[in-house]
Amino acid sequence: MTGAGAGRSRLVVLAGPTAVGKGTVAASVRAHHPEVWISVSATTRPARPGEVDGVHYRFVDDAEFDRMVAEGELLEWAVVHRAARYGTPRQPVEEALAAGRPALLEIDLQGARQVRASMPDALFVFLKPPSWEELVRRLTGRGTETAADQARRLETASEELAAEEEFDVTIVNHEVHAAAEELVALMTPVRGHESP
Repeated sequence: MTGAGAGRSRLVVLAGPTAVGKGTVAASVRAHHPEVWISVSATTRPARPGEVDGVHYRFVDDAEFDRMVAEGELLEWAVVHRAARYGTPRQPVEEALAAGRPALLEIDLQGARQVRASMPDALFVFLKPPSWEELVRRLTGRGTETAADQARRLETASEELAAEEEFDVTIVNHEVHAAAEELVALMTPVRGHESP
């Protein structure tokens, strides 16, 4: 597919409960499907080991985040886990869509609701764990949060799981690569296979 005459593409929004593997699925898409443009969120939280500024997140301080909000530079933003703020810079999203590239936002539930209000034609995909027990194992097995942080995130996750019905499609994250491939398949219009 060349993309010629494709015009503006449809935004795909991936959300789901904390620790379900949204970032890992997005990383698999990034590694295996360079044609897909993936938004890099801005955040006020500190980088975790191995995270690279501008690749995993755009790490900013509170003053810069305040400026971005005040100047309308964010498509959505939210306070997550009652701690750090996260947001999606608007301009790169609009540029990718205008260029006709398959575009993916990997964001939290609050952000997905804001994007639905401003871009209702997007496709909203809910990433779900195989079970609650698996979600707990993934969250506690990361070793990146304190026990208090884990408890707060599990409480948030149980609330977030109840939002599945708000989404257009659900993907169960049994295995990362399979979930990523299912997600990319949703971004590829069937009619594209019919043209010579």
